Amino acid sequence: METQTQRLSRATGLVKGQVARPGLAVPFSRATTKRVVAAAPPDGASTAPAPAEFISTGAPSVPVSSAAPSTGNILPFSATSGANTGKKPTPKKAPMDGNEATAQIAYAVSDVSFIYPITPATVMGELVDQWAAEGRVNVFGNVMSVTEMESETGAAGALHGALAAGSLATTFTCSQGLLLMVPNMYKIAGELTPCVLHVTARALAKHALSIFGDHQDVMAVRQTGWAMLCSHSVQEAHDLALVAHLATLRASVPFVHFFDGFRTSHEISTIELIDPEAIKRVISKPVYAKAIQHHRTRSLNPTHPHQRGTAQGPDVYFQCAEAANPYYDRAYEHVEAAMEEVSAITGRTYKPYEYVGAPDADRAIILMGSGSQAVEEAVEYLNANGQKVGVLKVRLFRPWNAATLLAELPASVRKIAVLDRTKESGANGEPLYQQVMSTLHEAEMADPQMPRRYVVGGRYGLASKEFLPSHAAAVYENLNAARPMRDFVVGIVDDVTQRSLPASSLLPPGVSTLPVGTFECLFWGMGSDGTVGANKEAIKIIASNTPLHAQAYFSYDAHKSGGVTVSHLRFGPSKLRAPYLVQQADYVAINHQSYMAKYDTLANVKPGGVVVINTTFTNVDSLSKYLPEKIKKQLAALKPQLYLIDALAVAKSSGLGKHVNMVMQTVFFNLSGVLPMEKAVALLKKSITKAYERKGPEVVAKNHLAVDAAISGLVKVDVPASWAEGATAVVHPNPPAKVNAGSRWEFMEKVARPMLALEGDKLPVSVFSPEGFVPPGTTIIEKRAIAAQVPVWKAENCTQCNICAFVCPHAAIRPALAAPGELSGAPDSFRSINAKGPGMAGLQYRIQVSPYDCTGCDLCTHACPDNALQAQPIDAVLAVENTNWEYAMKLPVRSDVMDRATVKGSQLQQPLMEFSGACEGCGETPYVKLLTQLFGDRLIIANATGCSSIWGGSAPSNPYTTNADGFGPAWANSLFEDNAQFGLGIATGTLQRRKATLRLAREVLAAEPATMPISAALRDALTRWADHFAEAEVANVVAKELQPLLVAEKDAHPTVTELFEHRDMLHKASTWIVGGDGWAYDIGFGGLDHVLASGENINIMVLDTEVYSNTGGQRSKATPISAVAKFAAGGKERPKKDLGAIAMSYGDVYVASVSLHANYGQVVKAMAEAERYPGVSLVLCYSPCMLHGISGGMCNAIDESKMAVETGYWPLYRYNPAIVEDEKHHRFQLDSKKLKGDIEGFLSHENRFQQLSRKSADTAAKLHHDLDDSVHARHDRLKHLAAGEYIPGVTHHVEPTAEGGPAPQA
Repeated sequence: METQTQRLSRATGLVKGQVARPGLAVPFSRATTKRVVAAAPPDGASTAPAPAEFISTGAPSVPVSSAAPSTGNILPFSATSGANTGKKPTPKKAPMDGNEATAQIAYAVSDVSFIYPITPATVMGELVDQWAAEGRVNVFGNVMSVTEMESETGAAGALHGALAAGSLATTFTCSQGLLLMVPNMYKIAGELTPCVLHVTARALAKHALSIFGDHQDVMAVRQTGWAMLCSHSVQEAHDLALVAHLATLRASVPFVHFFDGFRTSHEISTIELIDPEAIKRVISKPVYAKAIQHHRTRSLNPTHPHQRGTAQGPDVYFQCAEAANPYYDRAYEHVEAAMEEVSAITGRTYKPYEYVGAPDADRAIILMGSGSQAVEEAVEYLNANGQKVGVLKVRLFRPWNAATLLAELPASVRKIAVLDRTKESGANGEPLYQQVMSTLHEAEMADPQMPRRYVVGGRYGLASKEFLPSHAAAVYENLNAARPMRDFVVGIVDDVTQRSLPASSLLPPGVSTLPVGTFECLFWGMGSDGTVGANKEAIKIIASNTPLHAQAYFSYDAHKSGGVTVSHLRFGPSKLRAPYLVQQADYVAINHQSYMAKYDTLANVKPGGVVVINTTFTNVDSLSKYLPEKIKKQLAALKPQLYLIDALAVAKSSGLGKHVNMVMQTVFFNLSGVLPMEKAVALLKKSITKAYERKGPEVVAKNHLAVDAAISGLVKVDVPASWAEGATAVVHPNPPAKVNAGSRWEFMEKVARPMLALEGDKLPVSVFSPEGFVPPGTTIIEKRAIAAQVPVWKAENCTQCNICAFVCPHAAIRPALAAPGELSGAPDSFRSINAKGPGMAGLQYRIQVSPYDCTGCDLCTHACPDNALQAQPIDAVLAVENTNWEYAMKLPVRSDVMDRATVKGSQLQQPLMEFSGACEGCGETPYVKLLTQLFGDRLIIANATGCSSIWGGSAPSNPYTTNADGFGPAWANSLFEDNAQFGLGIATGTLQRRKATLRLAREVLAAEPATMPISAALRDALTRWADHFAEAEVANVVAKELQPLLVAEKDAHPTVTELFEHRDMLHKASTWIVGGDGWAYDIGFGGLDHVLASGENINIMVLDTEVYSNTGGQRSKATPISAVAKFAAGGKERPKKDLGAIAMSYGDVYVASVSLHANYGQVVKAMAEAERYPGVSLVLCYSPCMLHGISGGMCNAIDESKMAVETGYWPLYRYNPAIVEDEKHHRFQLDSKKLKGDIEGFLSHENRFQQLSRKSADTAAKLHHDLDDSVHARHDRLKHLAAGEYIPGVTHHVEPTAEGGPAPQA
């Protein structure tokens, strides 16, 4: 009797142990003729016919009906040379990252792209936009059409439309952006449309946002009907991008081509490029030419009309869904054929499922993505040491082919670990594990004689968590156990649910699995100091000018600028496949001397390696006094070749200020010997010219000068033997505040400190809050000391205006008031003067800076009208000024001596946002800091994803702190696109709870005293609170009175008990929706508009940098005409959206346009009015950003802002619907009444405008003229509004008449 297995074999050709499933392809012989399905074009408006079938003989398909001669469809590898010489051509090699490697292919074979910035996929969009602006043609001879959309939802919709029009369209995204595309993904797949979506796979925002890589996003779209192709390296990202584009044409199934975010997208590696001419020849072959024509024939066109996107009922929907099965059944074969095409022109072979390792392995790991390379390294090491292990790399996740996977897996394998780079809470295993399990289960059910395999699943690498060869060894070691752990994690310590694997003994620490001859380097830099950029250029120089293979990766901390960056470089004679950080460096450069004490910079140095320190202590004696004992002992044990250089002095003498990157890069080339020094200098200067020419010739010349001067300052020193003994006295570089403040919260000690020391990888699961909450004020312990110079107060010049504190982005300089008796224990250096002003009698005044928290932006010294601040080197004043700061912070906050709604009075309030991770000179933070000084003790902030959510909410650094009563801003971030709705929800929910509290209070007050036994004091306070429920100035004062009364009388009555439980609602909160222009003008505008129209009492603050500053400076609808930005490489040709005019058109929205740096008083007045207004308020805040390229740096942002206002570029106004209109009083008030100065003078100070002038003077002149015209036209309109005149096209709020109808227009 025939068995089930025999029937399967007879029907499908499967060998024993292989399984065919409905909808899954089966193994085939290359000689076997197979039928390949492709979608047929619709026939006019009639019902589309059944799919046409193409004949294939293991080669790309040619339609049966084609009369084309048979010339063979697979191009030989030699064809890439352009001549059939029979010899393999030498492929062009180039260093690039995964984003560029992918974008090159996407651009080459696509007509159209709709883009939107999201890290880390943004770079692909930037590149195709740049190439299009440069006029680069693709393989079809066309320049790609690139359009930036307002959101990923918009990009997906436009992509769908372009595909429906018959174009070859693509886009780039990840994470939340990919999820926003899901509805359109279903539509595109449902219509069997060829398309490729390139995804830098990234973590999703759950308990916290993370921009780093894993597979959570792509696994969340696996059900949409898109094929899913995974690249495991930068080279694969290049090659498989082409496979995806070819396969989608063949299969009429859309493809998600994904690779690991950051780990692959941002890794620079030497790859072999595919010749564009070879791509052109492949895409021109009949199978693809006909597929493209087929796609275009199906397009929406009135010359052959049809209807799509209809509504179907239960009678036919199911059948139509199943009608697509043949396309997915054969998609696997199309992928194989496309891989053969790419192999033929590159010589690189790919399989959808590929096994590497011992042919008789007993254990195997199955996984996708860059982690497979680390596993491969472990496999080679372990097999060389007597183990029998292997790895099965999955490249094609959808459609899944069970038979091929089984055929690839050696029959000897008895234990399998499936590793997923994602987490699905509550599931019985992650997606890849479940897919493998179902495959094996069905195979075993089909063949009872088939040996059972023990399969376990595990998770690794979430949010780019390091995954090392030793971690792979731990997985193999787990499989060796009698009962291997299931549902495990590797790479972290799970001490809560005990799911983590122990360290491996098979691959001990310190054992390298890299190829022999690999040279590894570490460069410790600071965000925005140029270290990362310089290392990118260095690795490209090495890869392009030596026979060495090169690899580079860059890690960052959470700060926007001034944070830690570590560049990881490798180069060597063999190919590098090490997707993990440098473990044993031959060369370490520490570009900032303070890092020696803060971080374990020497942890990964090889004994005897080279260590270069940028320091002002350039001899052993001075360095010995500075370095902590621990560091000296490390150096003595490592015995490195130690070099010292005062790179800052060299940079300053070259005109580069704090930018030491080129100095340190020159030192690297000198000491590494990777290139002859003369050649290295020439190449370095060439790369400098290319990298900085857009910033002007002066910048290029300064960097060249730094290169020439670098080596003269280099000093080699011997490590003293005495350092090993620890006899040298230690000067601790961290202030007492950093030590003492840590005891405030357990979080600071157990979580924040290790994370700030870059040791978060070592933290166990148990120390974390599972919901991701962070306590307030954790930035107080950072004490980064990143400023080269800090301001020191000159009391004799000070007029006590407090402007220095007002403009400080980081709350690092503050006024202090003290009664004479409070100064008795002050340090001798704590000089003070008599305080001036009403209510100040008998008080002493001082301005104090925190040298450890200052970022050295110099805004305060530039803003000071009295020359009362002098910048001094931090080393000269650090100890003294820190002692003064510590004393100043012990003085009481005198918040009641002046009206807080004034410039001076606001700065006497404690800033409840301090020491954020923002860039030095940030134009956003002063607004939010001021917001906390005006309303901080009752502030709720709904913060859009963007710069303000990163500098304001990157764990563990929470700059929002509390006052002495424990009150402070409650801050939350939801997403990028939904912030307005999120804030509205907070405000509505809060109001509803307060109304419930008011109801309880009134029930208590309405009850008879006999039945409600409460004190007269409680009754009186509740009465006053209920009467002033909506007035924060009264209600919140009474709320403080009520707290102890309710505590004392909470048991008096059940209603009082319930009121006690609601006591946090007695405080009237002020809810503010905060975000940048990318959110407000683009992705979140729909929600923002809905809130504007809602009439609710809620406030909106837009921090307008006029670009997507968080993702690197892409244009938004706030970007002005003529500005050069990413996604607008040729200069923006459309005017800026007038968000203020849109909001004013509702008539009942308070609107203000402010510039803190230009008019201090106006911004305070506007914020106070906005908060007081009982409806929706919108405050538009001009926020200078380093991406503007202000001449002389961000210290000049004050003068630049004043010029922006004076020339009319940024108008100052307030529109207050609460004002009753009459001849003298108008709702619209223009606060920048007169224009002066030339707009061209303003534009000449910012590189974002001057780039276009250098690139195309005529275009710049025209666009600048258009901008000037629009500025003057707007100013004229605003003057008419300020005069109360009706402006056509602008809707005005209409007062109702006594009868209830609208008042007549004048």
